[in-house]
Amino acid sequence: MHSNWPDILWIVRHGQSAGNVARDAAESGGLAVIDLAWRDIDVPLSPLGVAQSKALGEWFQKLPPDEQPEVVLCSPYLRAKETARLVTERSRLAPHAVTLRIDERLREKEFGVLDRLTKLGINQKHPELNQQRIHVGKFYFRPPGGESWCDVILRLRSLLEMVTREYADRRVLVVAHQVIVNCMRYLLEHMDEQQILDIDRQGDVPNCAVTSYRAQRRADEDQVLQLDLVNFLAPLQEAATPVTSAPDQPAAPKP
Repeated sequence: MHSNWPDILWIVRHGQSAGNVARDAAESGGLAVIDLAWRDIDVPLSPLGVAQSKALGEWFQKLPPDEQPEVVLCSPYLRAKETARLVTERSRLAPHAVTLRIDERLREKEFGVLDRLTKLGINQKHPELNQQRIHVGKFYFRPPGGESWCDVILRLRSLLEMVTREYADRRVLVVAHQVIVNCMRYLLEHMDEQQILDIDRQGDVPNCAVTSYRAQRRADEDQVLQLDLVNFLAPLQEAATPVTSAPDQPAAPKP
C-alpha cells in the first residue's frame, strides 16, 4: 500500500531570536512593553540563535544520506527563514536535492492587541481581556486581531493535507515556531485540549529542538506516523551551544 505520510517528519523551532532576548529583558526589568523595533515577521536571529542553527545543521550533516531532509517547509518569518537557511547550508545539503518551500500557514500565532506586551503589560493595558483569557484558557482564547490555538490548528490541518498529498514517502523538515510545534503534535498524536496543555505546562519548546516522526506500517497495512524524538537537544549539546527556551508570545496563565 502506498503511504500518504512522509518517511520522516522533523518539526523544529527556530533558533533564539532578538525578540526572545528582548522579551527576557522586558520581563526581568518589570516592563509593560517589549522594546522591539521590528515587526514580528522581521525579527532576526540573535547571535546565539545563529550558533544554534549551525549546530543543528551539523547534526543533520552527520546523518546518512538516506536519513537527511529532502524537503524543507518554513514559516515566512525571518527568524525561521534564517534558521532554515543556516541548517541547510551547514548540513551541506545539495541545493538541487532539497526543495525549500515558504508556507504562510507555518507563521507564528498572531497576538493581535497583545503583540509586544509582557504579562505585566497585558494586566495593565487590557485587564478585562486578561480575565477573559484566564477564564477561557489559552487553547480557545482569541485576542482581538489575533488567533487562538484552535485557529492555528485549523490552518495546520490544511498544511498536513498538502504534506500527505505532495510529500508522501519523502523526508520533510518543518522549521517554524513554538506554538506550531505544539499544535502539530496535537494533530499528529491525536491529542485533546487537556493533553496538549499538560505538555505546554511542562515548559517552553527549546530553540532548535527537534521533534520527529517516522512512518510505520501497522499489521492492517495502514501507515501511521510514530513519534520518534521529542524536543531533542543533542545537536546543541554536542556542539556545546547553550540551550534557550524563552516563549515567543505573552506568557499566559497556566490553566
